[in-house]
Amino acid sequence: MTERNTNPTNPTGPADLPHRRLGTQGLEVGAIGLGTMGMTMAYGAGDEQDGIATIHRAHELGVTLFDTAELYGMGTGSNEQLLGRAVKGFRDEVVIATKFGFDLTDPSKVGHAMDSRPEHIRAVTENSLRYLGTDRIDVLYQHRVDPNVPIEDVAGTVGELIAEGKVRYFGLSEAGPDIIRRAHAVHPVSVLQTEYSVFERAVEVDVLPVVRELGIGFVPYSPLGRGFLTSAVKPAAEYPADDMRSWDERWQPGNYEKNLAAVRELTALANAKGIAVTQLALAWLLAQGEDIVPIPGTRSPHRLAENVAAAHVTLTPQDLARIREILPRGAAGSRYPEGMMPNW
Repeated sequence: MTERNTNPTNPTGPADLPHRRLGTQGLEVGAIGLGTMGMTMAYGAGDEQDGIATIHRAHELGVTLFDTAELYGMGTGSNEQLLGRAVKGFRDEVVIATKFGFDLTDPSKVGHAMDSRPEHIRAVTENSLRYLGTDRIDVLYQHRVDPNVPIEDVAGTVGELIAEGKVRYFGLSEAGPDIIRRAHAVHPVSVLQTEYSVFERAVEVDVLPVVRELGIGFVPYSPLGRGFLTSAVKPAAEYPADDMRSWDERWQPGNYEKNLAAVRELTALANAKGIAVTQLALAWLLAQGEDIVPIPGTRSPHRLAENVAAAHVTLTPQDLARIREILPRGAAGSRYPEGMMPNW
């Protein structure tokens, strides 16, 4: 029997990653998942072999939730194909989540044009099944709310796909309380995915109370502040144009300095506990409730192992209070430009 490595700062072997339930329809996954977006977009050019190696390392360490989307391949399927190739040898041991909801026909409008018409949902689903090389999608999310399509039609269509065996669970992303309630009334929503971290806390006011009332799990994306909560951060001007940190408000002059100062205080707290600041941030999220499973993204097997080990970090009430003292309202700067901000 392989003995579990209990040192969270140097995970080297198989880990008994705790599992958590998301929603009340039977979805259960490892307490930390893996977001794959950065393997093909948003953070500069990626390397497929690094991506596959990271996914394989995640599986070795007990990660079961892998998150992709049509958008992450800009309609080409590249991100879903990468994930599908990587998990081919252990597909039945993992949970694959992907997303629909954008109109990707016009490159100039990517990220702004929505399309959740029932026929489009079905077309994207068939493409995703083919790209992933699988016969079912475990979690199918609406990536963003489409103001032109009633959420009842969206939930009904995903419910039909579930009845057909092509999808197992229904998810929403960046939806507000009213949309969540209306969708859930048509077909049970198992999980909501929205940005949440020590840097970004808007969901605490209106969204988390609703998903908990309805028995819906919560998957925070960008749980490490899109990389700000790491040691590799630098000002916006030093990132290439194809890296979203070059335009993210939190990296801009004025905000950058305030956020860097906060991260230095968080790092001091982490150092006192003998852990990495990334582990502190993930452990903070896990401590917010047993219904939360963050999906940090990385291209590095080493960083992946470090992230997964955060599931074994225990924060005291004093630690949690100190973190909120350092960042009482989250980071300086909006998480998206005004035109891209989800409307709850």
